[in-house]
Amino acid sequence: MWPTLLLLVALGVLALVRVAHKLLAPSGNPFTGPPLEPPRPLVMDQRARDRVLKRGFSPQRVPEQLDAVVIGSGVGGLAVAATLAKVGQRVLVLEQHDQAGGCCHTFQKHGIEFDVGIHYVGQLHEGSLLRVALDQLTDGQLCWQRLPDPYDEVTLGPRRYQLRAGKVAFVTALEEQFPTEKTAIREFMKISKVASRHVALLAVLKLAPHWVAALLLRSGLLSLLSPVFRLATTSHSQAVAQLTSDPDLRALLGYLFYGTAPRDSSFLANVLMVHHYQRGAWYPRGGASEIAFHIVPVIESAGGAVLVRAPVTRVLVSPAGTALGVAVRTGSGEEELEIRAPLVISDAGIFNTFGKLLPPQIRSHPGVLSRLAMVRPSMGSFLVFVGLRGSAAELGLPPTNFWLYPHNDLDTMMTHYAALNRDDVPENLAMMFITFPAAKDPTYEQRHPGRSCMTILTMARYEWFEEWAGSLPRHRGPNYQQYKMSIAQQLLERALLRFPHLRDKVEFVEAASPLTNQHYLAAPHGAMYGAEHNLGRFCPAVMATLRADTPVRNLYLTGQDVFSCGLAGAVHGGLLCASAVLGRLLYLDLLLLKRKIKRLQGRHTA
Repeated sequence: MWPTLLLLVALGVLALVRVAHKLLAPSGNPFTGPPLEPPRPLVMDQRARDRVLKRGFSPQRVPEQLDAVVIGSGVGGLAVAATLAKVGQRVLVLEQHDQAGGCCHTFQKHGIEFDVGIHYVGQLHEGSLLRVALDQLTDGQLCWQRLPDPYDEVTLGPRRYQLRAGKVAFVTALEEQFPTEKTAIREFMKISKVASRHVALLAVLKLAPHWVAALLLRSGLLSLLSPVFRLATTSHSQAVAQLTSDPDLRALLGYLFYGTAPRDSSFLANVLMVHHYQRGAWYPRGGASEIAFHIVPVIESAGGAVLVRAPVTRVLVSPAGTALGVAVRTGSGEEELEIRAPLVISDAGIFNTFGKLLPPQIRSHPGVLSRLAMVRPSMGSFLVFVGLRGSAAELGLPPTNFWLYPHNDLDTMMTHYAALNRDDVPENLAMMFITFPAAKDPTYEQRHPGRSCMTILTMARYEWFEEWAGSLPRHRGPNYQQYKMSIAQQLLERALLRFPHLRDKVEFVEAASPLTNQHYLAAPHGAMYGAEHNLGRFCPAVMATLRADTPVRNLYLTGQDVFSCGLAGAVHGGLLCASAVLGRLLYLDLLLLKRKIKRLQGRHTA
């Protein structure tokens, strides 16, 4: 018995050594050291920026001997492409829109610039894992501007609450506004700390071999390993009801809205979102397009390319079920060009990838169908872009983000709102988010003198606009335009009640419905956040299944649908995908680099 046991132990140790060597071998590490050059001056020449972000597709621009092709240039697609490029792989990124960046792209109208999806990002303090990762993906060229306090203001009916950054300041601000709820607040912070420390186990579950994940699920060991899995399957409303009876505090602990009612959302997801900003909030200096602008050169440095106006129509799959490349529509007709690559990585989302891009016979694969059955598209979004006369300083625009709710019962609010008939929507709008990008970016006045902007966001059901689906922007007819602008004007009027001094400063108003997002972002049902972030998505079995590798050999997923929504979620989706492709736990590489940078900084300050 003992010799057999010793043999098993020896084999186990040998296996661990081999795995560790593969995961941590220096030759395959894309994150070996800090960026070598300090950030260069901001590039303001629009033609120079367009050469990076708007490089149009042509067959002649497709690199030879590709290692991988990536569908979509959102942050998830760019992150995995840049990571592979840093180990020398030649990657082609294909974007259907006319500029790279996905939700990180910007647009200009009448000399005013608007971002479409990046409003602020947390966990970017010096030395944080996310900061180290983004510095690696941009070669240290992306700069971040920290927002002053309060970074968020939340309105619940007639009452306003403010959020402040810092481990101590965050808690102190909450306790000052809820002096009788100190016990509940401190308990929430304890849970937040545990969740943030254990969330890496979700990544491990997504990277573990399928048989290991299945064993952990069937044995019930996951709940014993960490409370994070219990938090993931607990309703947010149920959890906060056990913490406090104060309805305002309950709402405030889940105010970062993404279209799912608190009772249907994961307590873990909401805890992590609140925790995401506890150390502060940041905005990209130079605007949201800076993110893609500095990732693209990293991809190009290894011989790759990022090409726009390149809609992928099909994933090419061999009779044996292996992805071989993609087909790209090359003109206004049905002409296609087939591009071969040993790996295909999709940042187009699970619904586009499995439901549209795969051949019909592969779409009926049990593994594909089971994955699609696990999720559904999240609620769409509706944005209002308001051009303002005058600079941010002249108009006194705050860098604070404003979340406005009609009352503190967010479950009732969402239930009522989602059930509205289309014609009742303009007069019964629920939550809204207001932000002033021009006030967050210190370079905005230099780039757009005498102008500023306000962006307003709310959630919106795709079904309210479905009548006009299939038509192109600016060709949807007067009824669509009238309906869209009726919602926009109502949202603007509410915003002007909060900021009345801007009423005579409005130069123009533009609006984006779920159809707009569907067209420019190729987001099914206009769902900017990908698959819905409900309780079902965060159950361990679904988390283990929705991973980067797919039932189709050599086809991988990246982005929000692999991990979670937002810029940070998409970056983690890219890192998980790159880890799966390279057979390497890149988070260990980042942690080791993080420690290395900390040691170097310690020497410089000594």
